[in-house]
Amino acid sequence: MCLFFLFFCVSVAKNVLSEERFGCFGNNMYLCKINNNDVMTREEDIKRAVETMRKGGVILYPTDTVWGIGCDATNAEAVRRVYEIKQRDDSKALICLVDSDARMQRYFRQVPDVAWQLIDSLKEGDVKPTTLILDGAINLATNLIAEDGSVGIRITNEPFSKELCYRFQKAIVSTSANISGEPAAQNYGDIDPRILEAVDYVCWSRRQEHKPHTPSSIIKLKENGEVTIIRK
Repeated sequence: MCLFFLFFCVSVAKNVLSEERFGCFGNNMYLCKINNNDVMTREEDIKRAVETMRKGGVILYPTDTVWGIGCDATNAEAVRRVYEIKQRDDSKALICLVDSDARMQRYFRQVPDVAWQLIDSLKEGDVKPTTLILDGAINLATNLIAEDGSVGIRITNEPFSKELCYRFQKAIVSTSANISGEPAAQNYGDIDPRILEAVDYVCWSRRQEHKPHTPSSIIKLKENGEVTIIRK
């Protein structure tokens, strides 16, 4: 009897550990623990996030600003779900992240010279992340592009989101992880449970951080060279 009970306990423990191994996937949140002492590696975390987006899923991930809700920026149905999760009017634009100048260039007919000058200046020193709204957007989901043909885009230099964009090899939607009209979640612990339950994968990385984060600056650049500061 004692041996049977011991075998039962060991079996249950193995099942619990195997469940925790797979993190937060398919609307079911797990602890992302590999064993009692270790957590999921960043490499595996990014792999699972990429797999989710390739299947048309929506992720919750840390960015160079606040935590973001993200998906494949070329998948219209995934973009629609982001609007739904955020309870946001689809007339209000979303932005996207990329990992490099070259990737950004794929999504516009032409990037104006003033944009490249601004991007170069943002690479120097400790500058607040800045989103650029540019005209002539192409190769993106139609419901991500504004009526005037523009879209907001940002080159991230934060290690996790930069590697995520690189591994995904496409632009990734990035909108603050909050219900529309409510304050942006500065840290993981501030995220509304409704959002945590609605997405398909919640990244493990940087959950323990408690540093203040703020949304990016936003600058609109017209093809004619006109510059408008939307948010400082």
